[in-house]
Amino acid sequence: IRQLIDRGTWRPLDEALSPCDPLEFYDLKKYRARLQEGQKRTGLLDAIQTGTGMLHGIPIALGVMDFRFMGGSMGSVVGEKLTRLIETATRQGMSVIIVCASGGARMQEGILSLMQMAKISAALHVHQSHAKLLYLAILTSPTTGGVTASFAMLGDLIIAEPKAVIGFAGRRVIEQTLQEQLPDNFQTSEYLLYHGLLDLIIPRALLKEALKEI
Repeated sequence: IRQLIDRGTWRPLDEALSPCDPLEFYDLKKYRARLQEGQKRTGLLDAIQTGTGMLHGIPIALGVMDFRFMGGSMGSVVGEKLTRLIETATRQGMSVIIVCASGGARMQEGILSLMQMAKISAALHVHQSHAKLLYLAILTSPTTGGVTASFAMLGDLIIAEPKAVIGFAGRRVIEQTLQEQLPDNFQTSEYLLYHGLLDLIIPRALLKEALKEI
């Protein structure tokens, strides 16, 4: 956020949205305990920050995922905040930029997590196809699972950082399923650019200027 947004123009949205535990889920520990750990580690209530601001004087709506919070997993709060961000941008005629960093959908919320893929995608469809507004996806390392299978791949332009790990299923899962050894650079941004899944690879230090030109 500090790198992309002009100083003094950031206006956060929906900071008070907090996750609950509808399934009373536990694996090695309770979901509520994992949430508390993530909140203490990051100072955030969930794995994303959203808001509006200026990028070289251009008004944008920005969402930034935080991998430190439960692997950047997408639960109901992440989905709701992104959907509200996109809807705000659509109403106000702003471009949307989402910086992705995620292990995918949050299993501790089950179907309530998976439905966020469709909810965000539907909001983006209105934003892009009906309002004719721009959406840029920025893929950092890692971008995987349900995030890759939804909004990360819906950008009008899809931009990745160098050497980012981007994919759906993990490398080991694919190798075990196919019984094949994958190339060393498999699921890197360079590999995906070569095969047509990305539009650009841009180092973080050059990102603000590149976004301004776009």
